[in-house]
Amino acid sequence: MRVIRSAAVEDEAERTSVLRPRRNVWRIERAHRAAVLVDAAAYFGALRSAMRQAKHSIVVIGWDIDSRTRLVGPEGEPADGLPATFGDFLCALVRDRPELSVKLLLWNYSLYYTLEREPLPLLALQWSTPPQIELCLDDEIPVGSSHHQKIVVIDDAVAFVGGLDLTVRRWDTSEHRPEAPARIDPAGAPYPPFHDVQMAVDGAAARALGDLARWRWQRAGCEALPAVATRSVPWPEKLEADFRDVVVGISRTLPLYPGEGEVREIEALFEDMVDTARETIYIENQFLTCARIAERLARRMREVPTLQAVLTAPRIHHSWVEHRAMAAGRIRFVEILRAAGVADRVRLLHPQSGHDGATADIMVHSKLMIVDDRLLRIGSANLCNRSMAVDSECDLTIEAMNAAERQAIGAVRARLLGEHCGVEPTEMERRIRTAGSLVAALDRTGDGERRLVRIDDGQAVAEDSGWTIAAVADPHQPLPATGLVDRALASVRARWRGLLRIVPIVVAALLLALAWGTTDLAGWAQPERLQQSLHGLAGTGWALPLVVAAFVLGGMVMFPVTVLIAATAAAYGAWPGLAYAGAGALASALAGYLVGLLAGENALRAVMGPRLHRIRDGIARRGVVAVATIRLVPIAPFTLVNLVAGAARIPILDFVLGTAIGLAPGLLVLSTLGDRLLSILNDPSPAQIGVLLAVIAAWIALSIGLQALVSRRRRSRS
Repeated sequence: MRVIRSAAVEDEAERTSVLRPRRNVWRIERAHRAAVLVDAAAYFGALRSAMRQAKHSIVVIGWDIDSRTRLVGPEGEPADGLPATFGDFLCALVRDRPELSVKLLLWNYSLYYTLEREPLPLLALQWSTPPQIELCLDDEIPVGSSHHQKIVVIDDAVAFVGGLDLTVRRWDTSEHRPEAPARIDPAGAPYPPFHDVQMAVDGAAARALGDLARWRWQRAGCEALPAVATRSVPWPEKLEADFRDVVVGISRTLPLYPGEGEVREIEALFEDMVDTARETIYIENQFLTCARIAERLARRMREVPTLQAVLTAPRIHHSWVEHRAMAAGRIRFVEILRAAGVADRVRLLHPQSGHDGATADIMVHSKLMIVDDRLLRIGSANLCNRSMAVDSECDLTIEAMNAAERQAIGAVRARLLGEHCGVEPTEMERRIRTAGSLVAALDRTGDGERRLVRIDDGQAVAEDSGWTIAAVADPHQPLPATGLVDRALASVRARWRGLLRIVPIVVAALLLALAWGTTDLAGWAQPERLQQSLHGLAGTGWALPLVVAAFVLGGMVMFPVTVLIAATAAAYGAWPGLAYAGAGALASALAGYLVGLLAGENALRAVMGPRLHRIRDGIARRGVVAVATIRLVPIAPFTLVNLVAGAARIPILDFVLGTAIGLAPGLLVLSTLGDRLLSILNDPSPAQIGVLLAVIAAWIALSIGLQALVSRRRRSRS
């Protein structure tokens, strides 16, 4: 993706901006409005409102997407008459608005996360929803990496970026009560208070995020999506903008894709934000393990003796892997600051909530950084090694250019700290002014039901266990893998995707198997029996049409075409058996092609998903060779290939020529050798092997030559 810079902000950015394209941002754009949404209830409510106004397109990019997520605001129940859960809500939208397209891009996650995710998301979000809703599982990423961006773009006019996925166990209000009846997962189990932050933007910033979302969709192996040309702006109802006409920088991390360079704008922006800090750095982050940033922060705090840093994080890491790897990294992060002699100006805190005698630690999942009153950053990137180079990430940064924008950034920080300390934002600002510094104000705020408490991680785990786990859980680069391993893993993933997508076909196959097992259909699959029946037609004048009919009917019930060819050759000899078998096989292929054509692309797309376009385009480019290869190497049943080709609207010339070429070696061998084939395979002679190799060489030359002729003919017509 090329770097694009808005002309409206170019001169201003050159003079004053920390944001630098080709280093720490991908693009710099303006947003007419930008709003900070604190906690999932606020975000889900705003997103629901924006989606209800969508006219053309909704694109969701996520680490996780769960159809069971309750997409509701702080009230806990929808007031618009539409379903509460995300999947049913989308279905209701597209039924009322058939022209609305919904694209859901979900990381094809590793088995480690299986128990945390919705079972079979393809069933919930692809096959059980209207055709306007499409899910693509994205596995186009190096081994050990994950897609961690959380982006929603609506009509290319409004976009949301932050730490929140549209998944379960995220919804909570800013009250963060220890116990809340509405804070339960789909199984009815309660979960702890959860804190996160999202940003909403419109204008050119939203359009740029639309470009990023479309690139991700296409890069995942799906089709190219058109940009949306619309004047509507589905800004959420009742959402007040925190910023007006503001500069927004978009930063990314992208791992090293095959054939593409890595992108490390996220890491560079962390470094540059730290290097420009003068008074305070306020960070909310789930993970604090990146030693390079800790060293950068320590150096800056030594350079600026009055600089203070407040780090808000979860008290503990809950899973065994996170505790052994990420907690150890956080201990090292703090030790770097302590060794630099600046720890007295640093506070590592976790939020805690109390009510009616009950107390609960609040899970901090947000990824936020505020430097002085100048830079506000919200996104998906953790302060860990993975987010710097291994996972895909996206952050938005607002850079204040005037006093009003600096005041707005200060107000966002006061809102967040006020939430954690149980006071109004204005009161939080007053306490900071009175205390004279942020650290001093927080040191004096800690007796209420809502408070920030110091984190004590204890001692680091031993290197022989903890750091080994950290090397896998929080690596500095994607796990090493040779091209062979990458291809092998891709092949395994492709096989599993194929198995999931052919469930409807498997059902049809089971019905056919029942017919084969309960009728005499299997008996007809014996070449001797077929040979006798076909031989009886000789001399009647009806041999050719009846043989062709047998091939067509056999294709409809997935009868083995090779058995039909062998039986025809045995019954009629090399000639006219070769002509009869060839005519029958081509007629059967065309019949299946027409059935697929009539069923339509949507029927096939429901099974294969949006990658259908990529497959179709690939066959269109090398149509004859592609079809012929599939015929020569039977990776799918003869009938299934016919149906897929028709539904995908493969050019009929490519289909017929490819089928003829692909079937030719088998037709020649079976028709010429007849019942001698078995003996040849059991005891081949050098001469017979030579004949077979010559046939294969002729087939290759013929397929390439015909493809060249077809391609030249298409170019001359275009």
